[in-house]
Amino acid sequence: MKIYEIFSKYPKIITDSRQAVANSIFFALTGETFDGNNFAAKALAGGCNYAVVDNPKVVTDQRYILVENVLIALQDLARTHRKELNIPVIGITGSNGKTTTKELLNSVLREKYTVFSTSGNLNNHIGVPLSILGITKQTQIAIIEMGANHVGEIRDLCRIAQPTCGLITNIGKAHLEGFGGLEGVKRAKKELYDYLDEHSGTIFYNDENKLLKNMLENSKAQTISYSSNCKGQVLTASPLLNINLQINKNSYSVSTRIAGAYNLENILAAACVGVHFAVSEKQITSAIEAYTPQNNRSQIYKTENNQLFLDYYNANPTSMSESLNNFFKQIRGAKMVIIGDMFELGDETRMEHEAIVDLILRHDAVRIVVGENFYQAAKNKPEVMSFRKLEELKEKLATDPPKDMSILLKGSRGMKLEELTELL
Repeated sequence: MKIYEIFSKYPKIITDSRQAVANSIFFALTGETFDGNNFAAKALAGGCNYAVVDNPKVVTDQRYILVENVLIALQDLARTHRKELNIPVIGITGSNGKTTTKELLNSVLREKYTVFSTSGNLNNHIGVPLSILGITKQTQIAIIEMGANHVGEIRDLCRIAQPTCGLITNIGKAHLEGFGGLEGVKRAKKELYDYLDEHSGTIFYNDENKLLKNMLENSKAQTISYSSNCKGQVLTASPLLNINLQINKNSYSVSTRIAGAYNLENILAAACVGVHFAVSEKQITSAIEAYTPQNNRSQIYKTENNQLFLDYYNANPTSMSESLNNFFKQIRGAKMVIIGDMFELGDETRMEHEAIVDLILRHDAVRIVVGENFYQAAKNKPEVMSFRKLEELKEKLATDPPKDMSILLKGSRGMKLEELTELL
């Protein structure tokens, strides 16, 4: 029996044997520190109906499906399933704002449609096929987030997700080590445009972003902009973003639950796509106002002593600069910034960390940096408190906690800045 036929009967895919349930298939993926083949028996005992493996030694009965490579089998299954889906699929990529834009877009479109969107940030070579396989016959529109850290990855993800339309949020200094610099980032993200060009798709883009406009000069796809079709103006952004949103020449005052004026373009993208799919203007504005950020992205969190601005899901030089500049511009009163190392910058690591230290020195605030890279960039700057390790900073905050301050926390996910919130 072919895997897709089995999937049609048992449509839930499991990659963690601890999550085994009935009517599911376990895919024994292998990583640097684990071999899923060793957990296939446990998954079957836990309720999975079949296990897809690539080690013949673990096969003991007909419930095991032996393939040459489990990851490729998963991706091939997703491609097959995608071909059975006659629905719009919206691909989203970019250096910053992918997940926020995806969530805003999901909020807008579900006002009218049954929508599937990528869960969390399952946006890589494993996450995208898992997302595609999560789309059911009831789904009317799917939103698939696509991330990448090297050239060619978006191209491969497009071949799995087969988007009918899509957008690039922006292009910035993210994953420079894997891309080999900003030009590599541009080439990699453009792979979404290239796919939509080749398949007569639709591209949504920010008309005020010159880089994206230039990349579309010879595009054969349908292009729709969201600075001319949907315009926006920041009214206030301290602490939450209030905007004037113009759709089809009608203006709306929209009070959001999102921190950061830089999120305006993410809102405009969601509104523009909503207009394209005939979501009413009232539904669009209501959905944007109702959207509440999650997962430590543009969130505001009040403790007993301080107001925290949580933006530490991830960080790169572009998002770090935007977050800091917005914080310094919009927030009044006593301020503190706690920023953690940015990862995957390759040869640009030292320069980019030094540039961020120079940025915070231009503003009045209590300045704290943590991580080896920021420590090296700030160790000779007496105006900056620098810590090599998070534990050292935690000890400092435990003995000398701040009070009555607005505090921005921003850093790469691996810095684990969320561990500081209970001390603030």
